[in-house]
Formats: sequence, structure tokens, C-alpha cells
Amino acid sequence: MTLKYQIKMLSDWHVGSGLDGGAAADALVLKDKDGLPYISGKTMKGLLKDALLDMMDVGHCKQKDINHIFGYEVKNDRTYKGCAFFSNAILPKDEREEIVSHSLAEHLYRNIASTKIKKNGVAQDNSLRTMEVTQPLTLEAWISDIEEKDVVLLEKAFKWLRKLGVNRNRGLGRCQLITTEKL
Repeated sequence: MTLKYQIKMLSDWHVGSGLDGGAAADALVLKDKDGLPYISGKTMKGLLKDALLDMMDVGHCKQKDINHIFGYEVKNDRTYKGCAFFSNAILPKDEREEIVSHSLAEHLYRNIASTKIKKNGVAQDNSLRTMEVTQPLTLEAWISDIEEKDVVLLEKAFKWLRKLGVNRNRGLGRCQLITTEKL
């Protein structure tokens, strides 16, 4: 079975590339070959697994169900692959084509700055950092090779996951995951 879903970003967000932008920004957003933002399937897999582990801590799911979806490692360094495949989360096809054909990708981003403030209320020297963020938009993704029971559990994790990316505790990355189709 395949579960298609949307990630509706409700605030600016930053999923980093690990690269800097020289004088323009200390941290750049992860972008594809067309300059469009995306979230890797590996990142989504980790975020959803983490949400399910938190849910397990309060009795809402079981370790064996998490292991079935995501895989696991045993003490002798042997790993077992989970059943699920997580796609990258990308802009919908029509939006991608419109943005690329009109060279609008640069308008999806802006830079924000922050600095460390000392106890006396004055900015610490050399602490100014600039980060590129993506403005709110909706991405699409899917999870395949799962069973109906996995869909139920993943949809619970969708509700549990409300923020993603860097500076979640500072207002960035608010999101909503919504199931769009089950095939």
C-alpha cells in the first residue's frame, strides 16, 4: 500500500543543506537542481520515527510496530530493514513547472538574522548569524510498501509531528501533515 500526504508549512522553515552562502547567509536551504526546496525522504523517515518513539513513551504504540516500518538494529550490529520507503517531499508538479518556467524560485526564500544577547542585554561580538528560510508552502510526498495497520500508525504520527527543521523552538517550521490518498 502507498500513503500519499502533504506537508503544509504554516511558517517560514529551514531544512539545511549544510552549505553556507558566503556573505549572504551562514546557512542555506536544501534545494534541488532547479533551486526548489525539498525535504529528503530520510529526514521525513527520521522525524516520523521520532514522533512514534515519543508516542510509544506514553503508551500509544509498540516498539514492534515501529521496527516493522522503520527497521532496527540488534546488539551484535546486525540491522534489519523496515518495510517502508519514504519519498522526498517536493512541490506539486504544477507549481514546480510554473515556478521553474518563470524563474521564480528565488522568491521562495528570504534571509533572517539573529544574534546572541549577553546577560546585560547587549549583543555578543561576532555572534550575528544569517539563515536562509523558505516561506510557507505545501509539499507532497508518499510512503510506500506499507500495510493498512502501518497507515493507521503513520497517520497518528502525522498529527504528533507539528514542527520540522531548524529553530523549531523559535517559531520556524510549524507544519501540518495531511493524508491525501491511500493506494
